[in-house]
Amino acid sequence: MKAEMDKIVSLADGESTTELQKYLSTLTDNQLITATTNSALKGKKVGAMLKGIFKGSPPVSSEGANRRLLVYEHLIPLCESGDLQAEVAADIIGLLMLETHALPGPSLAKLAALFVDAIKAGKMGSGKSLELFPTILTALASCEALSYGKGELSGEEYKKQLINSLCSSRWDPQCVIHLTTMFRDVPLSSEELQFVVEKVLRMFSKLDLQEIPPLVYQLLLLSAKGCKKQILDGIVGYFRDQDIRQEEEQKDGENLHLEVQTIPQDQLRHVEGTVILHIVFAARLDHELGREFLKSFKFVSLQTSNGNLCPFSVALLLSVARIQRYEEQVFDLLKGAVIKSFKDEQLQQGSKFLQDLLPGHCSVAKMILDTVKNSVFGWDHVTQGLVQLGFFLMDTFGPKPGPFGKAAEGPVGAARTPSQQACKLGGQMLLQGFKMHEPIRGEILEQVLNRLVTKTSSPVSHYLDLFSDIVISAPMILLESSSKVTETFDHFTYLPLATVQGLLKAVQPLLKVSMSLKDSLILVLRKAMFCSQLDGRKSAVTGFLLLLKNFKVLGSLASSQCSQAVSSSQLQVDVHSRYNSAANEAFCLEILSSLRRCLGQQADVRLMLYEGFYDVLRRNSQLASSIMQTLLSQVRRYYEPEQDLLPPVKLEPCITAQGDQVYLQEPLVPPSSSLWRRSHVRLGDDEEEEEEGYKSELQAILESATRRMIKCELEDFELDKSAEFSLGSSVGVKNNIYAVLVMGLYEVLMEYNFLKLLSLSCSKARFEELLQLFNRHHKLAEILKEKSGKGRAPSHKTPRSLLSMGFVSTLITVLFRDNSQSREEALSVLRSSGEFVRYALSVAVQKIQQLEETGHTDGPDRQHADRTFRFLCDMTSVLMWRYTNIPGAVEEAGKKEKRCSLSQLCLEGLLRIFTTCQQRCPEKMAQLLSTMDVAEGEAEQDDVASNLPNTSFALKQRALFAQLSGGEEEFNSREAQLLVSILAVLARQLKPSSKQFVQMITWTVKICKETSFEDAAFCKGLLSLLFSLHVLYKPPASLLLELCQDIHSQLGDIDQDVEVEKQSNFAVVNMKTATTALLVLSQVDRVLDEVDWLIARKKTQTASQAAGQQDPVEKAVTLQLGTLLTALNELVQTALLPGNCTITLLRELTRTYTILTTLVKYYIQVCASQSASLPNRFEKLVKLSGSHLTPQCYSFITYAQVQSQSKLFTSAKEEKNRTLAKILRDTKAIPNLIFSIEQYEKYLIALSKKSKVNLMQYMKLSTSRDFRINAATLDAALQEQEEAEVVSEDVTRPSHPKKKKSERESVQ
Repeated sequence: MKAEMDKIVSLADGESTTELQKYLSTLTDNQLITATTNSALKGKKVGAMLKGIFKGSPPVSSEGANRRLLVYEHLIPLCESGDLQAEVAADIIGLLMLETHALPGPSLAKLAALFVDAIKAGKMGSGKSLELFPTILTALASCEALSYGKGELSGEEYKKQLINSLCSSRWDPQCVIHLTTMFRDVPLSSEELQFVVEKVLRMFSKLDLQEIPPLVYQLLLLSAKGCKKQILDGIVGYFRDQDIRQEEEQKDGENLHLEVQTIPQDQLRHVEGTVILHIVFAARLDHELGREFLKSFKFVSLQTSNGNLCPFSVALLLSVARIQRYEEQVFDLLKGAVIKSFKDEQLQQGSKFLQDLLPGHCSVAKMILDTVKNSVFGWDHVTQGLVQLGFFLMDTFGPKPGPFGKAAEGPVGAARTPSQQACKLGGQMLLQGFKMHEPIRGEILEQVLNRLVTKTSSPVSHYLDLFSDIVISAPMILLESSSKVTETFDHFTYLPLATVQGLLKAVQPLLKVSMSLKDSLILVLRKAMFCSQLDGRKSAVTGFLLLLKNFKVLGSLASSQCSQAVSSSQLQVDVHSRYNSAANEAFCLEILSSLRRCLGQQADVRLMLYEGFYDVLRRNSQLASSIMQTLLSQVRRYYEPEQDLLPPVKLEPCITAQGDQVYLQEPLVPPSSSLWRRSHVRLGDDEEEEEEGYKSELQAILESATRRMIKCELEDFELDKSAEFSLGSSVGVKNNIYAVLVMGLYEVLMEYNFLKLLSLSCSKARFEELLQLFNRHHKLAEILKEKSGKGRAPSHKTPRSLLSMGFVSTLITVLFRDNSQSREEALSVLRSSGEFVRYALSVAVQKIQQLEETGHTDGPDRQHADRTFRFLCDMTSVLMWRYTNIPGAVEEAGKKEKRCSLSQLCLEGLLRIFTTCQQRCPEKMAQLLSTMDVAEGEAEQDDVASNLPNTSFALKQRALFAQLSGGEEEFNSREAQLLVSILAVLARQLKPSSKQFVQMITWTVKICKETSFEDAAFCKGLLSLLFSLHVLYKPPASLLLELCQDIHSQLGDIDQDVEVEKQSNFAVVNMKTATTALLVLSQVDRVLDEVDWLIARKKTQTASQAAGQQDPVEKAVTLQLGTLLTALNELVQTALLPGNCTITLLRELTRTYTILTTLVKYYIQVCASQSASLPNRFEKLVKLSGSHLTPQCYSFITYAQVQSQSKLFTSAKEEKNRTLAKILRDTKAIPNLIFSIEQYEKYLIALSKKSKVNLMQYMKLSTSRDFRINAATLDAALQEQEEAEVVSEDVTRPSHPKKKKSERESVQ
């Protein structure tokens, strides 16, 4: 064979081709193939030989063309076989590519078929010869005509058929990447490209996971031709399916206690990370690809289902955000997706209608947190985006500043609103990122501290919470960045007090293990002690008190004996190993000497110090001697030691004056309170010996003060009835300060004496002395209440009580629940005083209200949430017992006065307790309710809900008794309202799927149907409860229809000649309470929200539906709107009073027509995309709106305008301008309604053309215009004119000319 090869090469080198052609014609096909194969295998002169063969085989002759085809058909499988060296195979393919365009059409078709058959048979594993296929297809496409079957096709059509056949066949997984690479060089039409892309994407699931990244890379290169969205969606969809499968396998493994993993998790995450890098790299080079990627997700973010979002796509978005041009778009897109997800979740959770109609909600928050969790597998390109997104969410959705730029901190508790949930999500992302990724820790910490320092005018509680969580979860890691914390300390004097307190509380675990951090803090606090700003000095006091509480001297009470110490579960540090007892004691005494300087500062600083000292004493009892001596010396300055002098305190030094302004200088009561409270703490024997001196002196002072304060008259304090208490003058301000100090002193003495009497002996005489103290306090309080509002300034609220929360709890417990025989006679002194009992309950309600509004109460336990909660439980039990066990007849005397009864006070306290617990610690609500100890007999009387908390039983019984058993005269509106409010709060604890919930709503419906008291406020509360329960039970549209019928029946028709059929579905709606139409309209708005949300969801889904069948969502929307239109049809015929009801109804009608228009647009879209007929229900809905509602709307518009005009004419002249302005403002709703009706009709015309159904046959010509002619009004005017003319004819007869003149004058 070597001879043939040499001969061909030598002849090819010659100039004449004739001899070469003759020689080649003498060779048989087998000889030629054998020579070519040997040459290729040896790799010698193969290129020269092939050139010679092509030179001697002119394509114009059939012999030459066949020889060329033979060479192609032999060499292509040879190159694919892998027997040739790579360089030789590459040279051969290169030569074949050069000669391809010379081949005739039939030869090209055969070669193309050869490739297709080889691919189908799986013989293209190496893919070396596939480089030739694009050239063959290109040459094939340029052919004019090719035989195909019995006919002919153009080259382009033939190529399309080949590609279609190829994409429809089965591919060997090994050749998928090679084929994808090959198609990059094939000229493809958009349709052909779509075939190819769909085929490649279908092959993803059949490939090994490690082959996915190179295939994705080739697909991204292929995307330069088009189908970018399809390629990206396919990649994201594949990894979404993998994540779902892995999650399901993980759940199955947990259930079976086995590891069932098709693909190892770490391997999948690494592949995902590589693919993300490929896509980001491609987006950097191809901006069109990046834009298409974001466009697809913007469309997804508009959908309710968030179909394309998954942990992989979130990670991809965050990586793309590193490209500067896309950064803002990505974060806006993710922000919108997060807040929309939370809003949708809230909407679905609050509606049984939506829960039944739609599957479970897809949580974007979970996807983002899964992305954070997955990023631990080396996704460094994602972590930066996670940090940015976390802070972006916290900045955007964090608490907002209150009015006048003040940082209004809201109630701290569970995140409820979508904004709060989004802010919490940002914090969770940053906290998890801080734990997982070391490179971003410094940046997270720096940004958190920067925001704490710079956002002085905005609330920063969310950043404080995040910082605190970081300290608790990773304290040792944080110490590596302690320099950043130290830098923050330097800004303390400029920060708001709340921020400083939060920071100090957060860093206290670090102070125990870092001496440098503690030393830096002390240095800053010492400087702050001399700060010119009050908040700076308060910050210093806060910091020093914190150090005193946490650096214990040996021998102090254990934290379990006094209160819960703040510590970290990760910190196992014995402070005494680093700081011995002597060092700690010296350190604490040094701090105390610094704090004593505060005793000469403003009242606010002193007050903070006094309250803090008590907490320090509880935690660090070895400092008692020094602190008690400090407080005692402070008390001595204002105490009158002469036993015969009255009063026992000096009030003048307690105030200071600057010009005409008078200020409180010394809050006298707190140091006294801290002193005696300390005396009640159990001490050891040694401590008792040390403290015996100041304890005896303190008791002597308090006993003397008690005796002398009882003897004191108000004149001794210059506070009698003739004194001025107006806040508009300096004398009045001074007297107010004196009065508050004296009242506080009375309260401290009452608390001291009461607890002393309980612990020692209950003497009736001593309790009478206690009652005398109260009577003095009550007298002064009444004078202050009566006099304080007479000046220029408005009257202020009742001064806040200085009784502690714990004492108030003890007081009301003893007053109402103490049954011991030894105390009964003594306690009867207090129990028989109605004013004292009222005072005790009033203070309890005041303390609970303060806890509800601020999260803490004044006094020693303000920082101890657990103790405060225990007090709440005790007070709840007492208030509940007092309300359920004292008959209403006992309080008849109280009803005659213009103040609330004791039962109402109990109910108000219970309502505030339940509301506070639900807002601030919802996880403890069950524990709170379990403390109720209502008698079992009472609970058994009500069979309505046997498993509800006992609280609900007692309240229901009282509610039924107050509303049904008693008559109208005995009905207590305020008490009934409180009962309903409490039931509304307690009902939130029931699961809507529970039997108790069904029983609860059945009971509520029964009350609404049977109760007919004419009390608007009670009716509003009861209906609000009904709505809140009903919406979680079933769709509310039918309920709204019944209520609208009742309102129409009670208020009458806008046409006075029409008599409305009397019907009463709910007795609670009557003439006096029919104004609850506003409440009904608010529920209409809620139904419209749900319908609008459903329509928006459907518009983004293009699912096809079978002919004659209606989609369940469409059916539900149509039914809801149909019932709603019927309800609104009742309301628009109702003679509503002009004002808010009328305006709100006009607005709801406008919104209803707007949503009807949206539904019509949706059906236009459906008709345009698929040939589907309109559902019958929709046609009925259009008929209902056109023939029933729209004409009534125009009548109601006329009615509303007439009412407004008559209101204007009846107004007094001086009020006419104001009334006119209000009417002009209110009647803006009328043109908006008319416009929305016209838009609805406009799109109905368009839908009629699309669907070939005449929907306008139900519409009547609208008549309500500014130039309209009201026939009824015109007839009335003409009739009046005729009557006037008749009278005029009678007056103007010729026989009485003088009388005519006089009549004219009289008319004029």
